[in-house]
Amino acid sequence: MTEKPSPRDVFERLISAVTGRRWDELPELYAEDTVVRHPFGPPGGWVLHGREEIREHFARGAALPLEMRAEDVLVHQTEDPEVIIGEFRYVGRFTDTDRPLEVSNIFVLRVRDGQILESRDYADHLAFAAAGGRLEEVVAAYQ
Repeated sequence: MTEKPSPRDVFERLISAVTGRRWDELPELYAEDTVVRHPFGPPGGWVLHGREEIREHFARGAALPLEMRAEDVLVHQTEDPEVIIGEFRYVGRFTDTDRPLEVSNIFVLRVRDGQILESRDYADHLAFAAAGGRLEEVVAAYQ
């Protein structure tokens, strides 16, 4: 019997696939009925339900003219063996404008049988929007 990847393994695959722009691999890291919350996403956060919404989310990511890497990666184990906390920064640039990108993130993942059941992704969406030249658009969504 093949051993399922640990929560740490899944987290590492997640940020590796995002920074490697392997968008087609990402939905398979998530359970069919996954729930991913972006509490700091404008306006007031958003929630993705299920693998198909995750697939659509990453398809939009594939369209971004972006190259980045993950830096300062820390993984914290919790008392619950299914839950980890990953801290890291995306550092890179938008290739169409050469604008730099630096976004801090904290992901709280629940992983079972090698798939993400739920995640709370705390990212600095305003920094991301500013780097992408979309800050005014995002701020307008709050008004």
